[in-house]
Amino acid sequence: MSHHSVSHSPEGTALSDRTVGELVAERPSRSRIFQSVQLDFCCQGGRTLREACERKGLALDEVIGMLEAEVLEKSTGAANPATLPPHELTDYIVATHHAFLRRELPRLRAMSERVAHVHGGHTPSLVDVFQVYCGLEAELNSHMMKEEQILFPAVSTMSRGETEPVLLDGPIACMIHEHDDAGQALVRLHDLTNGYQPPADACNTYRALFAGLADLEEDLHRHIHLENSVLFPAAKKLTAMAG
Repeated sequence: MSHHSVSHSPEGTALSDRTVGELVAERPSRSRIFQSVQLDFCCQGGRTLREACERKGLALDEVIGMLEAEVLEKSTGAANPATLPPHELTDYIVATHHAFLRRELPRLRAMSERVAHVHGGHTPSLVDVFQVYCGLEAELNSHMMKEEQILFPAVSTMSRGETEPVLLDGPIACMIHEHDDAGQALVRLHDLTNGYQPPADACNTYRALFAGLADLEEDLHRHIHLENSVLFPAAKKLTAMAG
């Protein structure tokens, strides 16, 4: 993973004429888009976006459109999901937060493994980051499966009035315990990465990994808050007449 210092284009330079490495250094979240179209932003980051697209046979306008849409997506405010009824909230969590995890977890695993392999020899904490991350990923995949197959369908059918209330204290307690475990893993990742701050000479994969882990923490905090503070209390109200 050879890398070089990122060059900075003059202000006002069109996206197409800026280097791929510069674009990711400016907004690490752009790495998702470049990865989705298999465009190397690390070793080949010195090429302009136009050159990189030409070499890969990609439509430049389409890639620029994806980059511009990503900026808009980040700046668009959404309605507050905490106001949704329980059956709609379970759908929202799956469509928003579970979908985010399913997109991000494999991407972050690949980057964390690569960064640990290349840089872990002189920065052992990066090997720890990979190991902690793998544990968190396994926990989250198992957690989502249990929610989608057991807890959420039970909450949803009760919320819609389709089934009689049933006690869910056990499954809810299990989910809260797993949330606590995930929270501890996030604290460990935060500490190991110095608050997700890469060193000044870090390559773009290194930077994209840390930015991705920061996004993961932010999304998981919102995700866990919605379940612990909104969905689970609402589910307990639904089950109050059971038993």
